[in-house]
Amino acid sequence: MLNKNIENFIGCDSDFENADIALFGAPFDGTVSYRPGTRFAPKAIRAESFGLETYSPYQDRDLTDLRVFDMGDLELCFGNTPRVLDEIEKTASEILSAGKVPFMIGGEHLVTLGAVRAAAKKHSDLRIIHFDAHTDLRGDYLGEELSHASVIRRCHDILGDGRIFQYGIRSGDRPEFEWAKTHVFMQKFDLQNIETAIEGANNHPVYLTVDLDVLDPSIFPGTGTPEAGGASFEELRKALFFAMKNTNIVACDICELSPHYDPSGVSTAVACKVVREMLLSI
Repeated sequence: MLNKNIENFIGCDSDFENADIALFGAPFDGTVSYRPGTRFAPKAIRAESFGLETYSPYQDRDLTDLRVFDMGDLELCFGNTPRVLDEIEKTASEILSAGKVPFMIGGEHLVTLGAVRAAAKKHSDLRIIHFDAHTDLRGDYLGEELSHASVIRRCHDILGDGRIFQYGIRSGDRPEFEWAKTHVFMQKFDLQNIETAIEGANNHPVYLTVDLDVLDPSIFPGTGTPEAGGASFEELRKALFFAMKNTNIVACDICELSPHYDPSGVSTAVACKVVREMLLSI
């Protein structure tokens, strides 16, 4: 018997109506400040996911126990960043309106802004937990306010003070670090003190965004802006598990894999495992 080919993340083959989580790709890298290539991440992650098992021995859970719908990648218009963000917002809003959790695979980090806009419209008391090597708090990058270097600053424009919790930060301009002192919580260099984010969330809805360059480049070289230092996979896994199990996650994403900068495929395999563990932790 022949079956039609369906390209999805392993184990994520529920239909939309019955799903609790809706996975979608946002293949966009139109504002990257160093090396492009994150547009290829969603397809690479889906293809490589079949090198994983659906079962996680870390959590004793299996993706086949979940109801996850994978809608594939959005068709995004390169050269029109505001339109890209509008398309992402529209998709995330539709998923949220149906009572499901949107899980976005980027793409560069700016794609987070579109999904945060949707989540903030539905949840006026939204909080953000942010894992990253970079502050992403610039007012603009070379005069452009919509940039992956300013995405969290744009999210702050929506949420305001005291609602953003950053972890693993080890790179940015001095003004970003100065600005952060009075506007966001920032844990520099490591993923300690996750309890602070949980206390700050205080049962409010949470958007979780993971820039994979939070990982040490010896583990994850396949990214456009690698930064020396950073977390191990196990440190990230534990921090994600703890944060997701103790907060009300209403939407999430991972971003900034550029698969072709790591010909070994290890970075893509790591990204797949992060996706699996996050899906099982929601």
